[in-house]
This record gives sequence, C-alpha cells and structure tokens, in this order.
Amino acid sequence: MANAPKPSTAKKEKSGGSSIFAGLAIVICIVIAWGLYLFVMGNPANFEGGDPANHPLPGNYFGMVYKGGVVVPFLMGMFLMVIVFSIERFFVISKAAGNGNVDAFVKKVQQFLASNNVESAISECDKQKGSVAAVIKSGLLKYKEVEMDSSMDTEQKCLAIQKDIEEATSLEMPMLEQNLTVIATLVSIGTLAGLLGTVVGMIKAFGALATSGAPDQAALANGISEALINTATGIGTSTLAIISYNFFTSKIDSLTYSIDEAGFSIVQTYAATHK
Repeated sequence: MANAPKPSTAKKEKSGGSSIFAGLAIVICIVIAWGLYLFVMGNPANFEGGDPANHPLPGNYFGMVYKGGVVVPFLMGMFLMVIVFSIERFFVISKAAGNGNVDAFVKKVQQFLASNNVESAISECDKQKGSVAAVIKSGLLKYKEVEMDSSMDTEQKCLAIQKDIEEATSLEMPMLEQNLTVIATLVSIGTLAGLLGTVVGMIKAFGALATSGAPDQAALANGISEALINTATGIGTSTLAIISYNFFTSKIDSLTYSIDEAGFSIVQTYAATHK
C-alpha cells in the first residue's frame, strides 16, 4: 500500500495519457485526410484524360471533392477527429456508467440503505463497477467508518460523508469531460475553415469573371465548385460535432445526477437512522 499512487497523482497520470492520445489522434487524422485527398480523391482515374488538372469525370464525386482545394483535407481531418473523439468518449462514458443500468443501480442502493443494509449496497457497487459505483462505494465506506467514530456528532458525520462523496466525484467525473473540449472546438473551427475555403473559391470564381474578353468558364466553374464543396464539408463537420458534444454532455449530466441522487440518499439515511 505504501507504493500505491495517491488519487491526485493517478488523476494527473490519466490526464497526461489522455493529452498524449489527443495529440496523436489529431496528427494521425490530418495525415490520413491528406493521404485520402492526394491518393484517393486525386487519383488520375477520377479525371478526364487521366490528369488531375482537368475536370472530374461526370458524376465522379472523388474528383469533385479534390477540386475543392487545399482546405478540403484539413476539413476532412477535422471530420475524422470528430468521429475518433466521439468513439473514444463513447467507450469512456459507457465504462463510467458500469455494467448495468445506472438508474436501476441507484434504486437498488437506495433500497438497501432504506433497510439499513450497507454491506449489500457496497456489494452492489462492486457488481456495477464504473465511476458512478466507485463514487457511491466511497460514500458507503465512509458511512461505515463514521459509524464507529464516537468523537463526532451526527451532523459532523453527515458532513464527513458528503465531503467524501464530493471528493470522490471530483476525482472521477472530470475525466469524462476530457477531450470534449476538442469536439467543442471543432464545432467552431469546422465552420470557420469551411468559410475560409468558400471565400478562397469565390475569389477564384470572381477572378475568372474579371478576365478580359469572355470569362474563363472552366476557372469560374472550378472556383464555384471549390466554394460549395468547402461549405458543405465545413457544415457537415460542425453539425456532427454539435450532435456529438450535446449527446455526451447530456450523458455526463445524467451520470452526475445519479451520483448526486445516491449521495443525497446516503447522507439522509444516515441522518434519519442516527438521530
């Protein structure tokens, strides 16, 4: 036990590992996006005459996306980031919820507490596992500990239990929100990057109109195509990021509410049975 890391140290180690994962994921997503852009969408087979400088073949969407310009691979990289971080958060939050339904678990704990069966409530936490069960188990162990302490009155013991639950929550729950900031950031960056690509495409389109004599129809079409492709990709990235962020935020709020509900039951039960 002497060599076991302190909770705060363990939390820092987890945070550092998550930061490394986030950095690697961002770099890998951008590299993959550039590879897809250059070798899949830029494949000569997608264009007339086998030359990427020419128009895409009719109905060839890969070639059309390639013509979106250099902003497209960055937007594709952001889209991949949203998918990767959403999958990562899904597994982390699912693990935090534990093995069974959280609401059913909390109700079982409340039932055991109502019958003053703390041991069974602790056993239920061991079966459930996950961050929610870990926080509730910490409160239940504190419940048993203060029962044996004759130096505090009931009010002090209730405060000690509540403080223990709050400390356990502060160690467990922030990890669930990690990397959500990346998804939240991609909401704005995706839109702005798409707007940047749109502006660049429109500049090229107006440049084609400004040529002397007849407008360069090919350059005009490419400019408009680049603008629309970047707009669509940016909107798609931001839309997916917003949906993902709101979904996981609601999941975390639900877990937090379950912890608060169970914690309140623990404190109230102790207060009611130790007057």
